[in-house]
Amino acid sequence: MNTEILGIVLIFLLAVALAIPLGKYIAKIFGEGKPFAEGFFAPIEKFIFRLSGINPNKQMTWKEHLKALLTINLIWFFWAMLLLMTQSYHFWNPDNNPSMSPDLAFNTAVSFLVNANLQHYSGETGLSYLSQLACITFLQFVTAATGIAACIVVFKAFKEKQGNLLGNFYDYFVKTVLRILLPISVITSVILVFSGVPMTFLGKANIQTIEGVAQQISRGPAAAMIAIKQAGTNGGGFFGVNSAHPLENPTYLTNILENLLIILIPIALIFALGYYLKNKKLSIMIFGVMTIGFLMLLIPSVMQEMQGNKKITDMGISQIHGSMEGKETRFGAAASAFWGVTTTVTSNGSVNAMHDSMTPLSGLSQLMGMMVNAFYGGVGVGFLNFYVFLILAVFISGLMVGRTPEFLGKKIEAREMKIAMLIALLHPLLILGGTALSSFLIVLHQYGWLNNPGYHGFSEMMYEYSSASANNGSGFEGLGDNTPFWNISTGVVLVLARFLPIIGPVAIAGLLAAKKQVPESAGTLKTDTGTFGVMIMAVILIIAALSFFPALTLGPLAEYFSL
Repeated sequence: MNTEILGIVLIFLLAVALAIPLGKYIAKIFGEGKPFAEGFFAPIEKFIFRLSGINPNKQMTWKEHLKALLTINLIWFFWAMLLLMTQSYHFWNPDNNPSMSPDLAFNTAVSFLVNANLQHYSGETGLSYLSQLACITFLQFVTAATGIAACIVVFKAFKEKQGNLLGNFYDYFVKTVLRILLPISVITSVILVFSGVPMTFLGKANIQTIEGVAQQISRGPAAAMIAIKQAGTNGGGFFGVNSAHPLENPTYLTNILENLLIILIPIALIFALGYYLKNKKLSIMIFGVMTIGFLMLLIPSVMQEMQGNKKITDMGISQIHGSMEGKETRFGAAASAFWGVTTTVTSNGSVNAMHDSMTPLSGLSQLMGMMVNAFYGGVGVGFLNFYVFLILAVFISGLMVGRTPEFLGKKIEAREMKIAMLIALLHPLLILGGTALSSFLIVLHQYGWLNNPGYHGFSEMMYEYSSASANNGSGFEGLGDNTPFWNISTGVVLVLARFLPIIGPVAIAGLLAAKKQVPESAGTLKTDTGTFGVMIMAVILIIAALSFFPALTLGPLAEYFSL
């Protein structure tokens, strides 16, 4: 057991150790200084912009940034729909997988467009190899880059003393893909291939098992997709059971690598902010708040999974290895619980164990990670979500001391607060509204969505909307979700929960950037201190508790106390 704990501690420490230099590198890419391999990347970027006819030096306002972001995402949506609905005609389809129905194609296209990768299909039987690469893998690169580019716009606004020009979206986007996501993904892919992950365009392999039974094993160009699914906090599985599949995550080494990548860039962006603004104390405060929140969810989950299920213990069955239902023995209970929390505090959503089989309090931790949606979070958008809580904390703190709220020398007024509150309330509205609607329909019409009645069935439906609203993509898979209702309803939630929380923080940052900077005085509220960090944590916990505690009481908490 001590070895299992040591393993997850080392994964986290290694992620932080790599995130610090990566954060410094990211700050140099978008700020001052000469970043690594400038002579290699700059000519490629110039060629791309010359080919596309885009001027990367044209400065954009925050509104122009959002217009570019939304326009390019709309184009990608139609591209994804075209590929998914014509799969049966594709080349690189050796297994003859069929085209998707319109509602499933809509859900899948939207899901990967918004960096959620909620999958209502099984990868090896639901997609052609062309769709896996030209649709799924492509979107995993560009949507992750979209989130980071939006985050850099906010960083730029923080640094602006007074002005409304915040760089160029396309410049940020291309640099993110070429200089951050591609190098990490190429290195990861090579390691995965040498560890046994397939990278081939051949169809199913015909093998004979040790028992003498003939079996067909799905394979394909998996390594390339798995690398970016983890690095970009995407999370979609090449195979149906995701990183619990032995060809997607074959060894404990690949488990370490894939799990580390889930939190690497989200943490690196926090440190990048400190280097970019030359304010390391601010990034340390933010990292501290996020990490405390992360540990508050992680520790109970690891303890619960290592202790095992009380019901099984009461039956006289030993659980010396912990609660192993739905888990891979090559990873163990602790590593599975660690992955379960890291994947839900970010918008990754990949799994190396079945979340539906976790003990109730572990399910609670996973739900809370998605409901808060700001402890590390997805690449770029995780910080944007945290920024909303930061603005709320600044405003409340200002009221408490009787001063006009300020952040980095900019006064926060009614317009910024209205936007922040709308974004803060949107998340619980989408989760609780969707859960209420599905609960009403299943009681009214007795739809056969649930394999588990009662408290756990309620948790399954709430998890699905939490996953969609957090752009996460994981699921309690006891839910039969490939139906027109779930495909369309979660698709709508995915769109609203992706783009409005990007629009809101970028708008706030743009509005603040245009304001005159107020000189610091003795009465200025310090936002880079531990005291202010406590205030942010209090705001997060109060909003989460008030919004979600009643629903959680009906789901995982009721299930826990019923054991």
